[in-house]
Amino acid sequence: MPKMKVAQVAKPGADFEVVEREIPQPAPGQVRIRVHACGICFSDHLTKDGLWPGVAYPRVPGHEVAGEIDEVGAGVANWKKGQRVGVGWHGKHDGTCLTCRRGDFGNCPSLQVSGISFDGGYAEYMIAPVEALAAMPNGLDAAEAAPLMCAGVTTFNSLRHAGALPGDLIAVQGIGGLGHLGIQFGSKSGYRVVAVGRGPGNAPLAKKLGASAYVDSQATNAAEELQKLGGARVILATAPNSKSMSSLINGLGPNGKMVVLGAAPEPIEVAPIQLIQGKKAIQGWPSGIPTDSEDALRFAELTGVRPMIEKFPLSKVNEAFARMTSGKAEFRVVLTM
Repeated sequence: MPKMKVAQVAKPGADFEVVEREIPQPAPGQVRIRVHACGICFSDHLTKDGLWPGVAYPRVPGHEVAGEIDEVGAGVANWKKGQRVGVGWHGKHDGTCLTCRRGDFGNCPSLQVSGISFDGGYAEYMIAPVEALAAMPNGLDAAEAAPLMCAGVTTFNSLRHAGALPGDLIAVQGIGGLGHLGIQFGSKSGYRVVAVGRGPGNAPLAKKLGASAYVDSQATNAAEELQKLGGARVILATAPNSKSMSSLINGLGPNGKMVVLGAAPEPIEVAPIQLIQGKKAIQGWPSGIPTDSEDALRFAELTGVRPMIEKFPLSKVNEAFARMTSGKAEFRVVLTM
């Protein structure tokens, strides 16, 4: 039987080990993907460190997958061999629960997650349910497209549902793996984007990415600075720092909304009056379903939004994961096969 290489976690907390496995065959309702690139997302540590209940080990992480269909299982329609596809966080929904019956597939209580519920994209080949597939435009490089399957769709999808209109002021808190994409998507969508970061060092990059202004939260009161600009219709909170998020709430304008993407463990602190005055809101936002990913990919292809990436071969997966978690990477780290 032909073999493939995968990077697996043998048990919670273990280092990655690159091993050979037989290339699997897709079951009915599944496809086999030849993986070209897979982004390393910070949430992959949920698999690596055993923080997600019920994970069966050994497990291959990875939910920022870009590749092409290599084989289709029985009963698969509308997907063809050789077709470029991506796989993100949303691996499968049951289709029968109340939320699925209402079309809210992302909130399915039986949601399966790529690289957690089943083996993901840290591999030369992976099996995916058809429910997980997003069609990928030909104009996107696989290594650049891979992070758009999680970081990209999360920022794009949250922004387009946040209630801002073109010309409105939005603030992006944090200029990292999510934030650098949020600035680009916001600018290309016609919003007036203010980037909020710690220290003056990120100002040139923020402007290059499309921000019309930069606020240094260390040197100034960032909420007051946002109010001087008219108040933010949306604050996209991407950096996982609850204290920073809390300090920005007063920067919201009337009917303003803080959309929380950065998963910090500490609580966000807000007084009820801060929300009552001006009808302000705080909302969490997960990534999106595969059709949302398709929208994000098409928008990126159309407008030139691209992640800033560092590439590593699959054989250097431990070095790549350490680089991503160090906070020193060029925002997104991508494994290439």
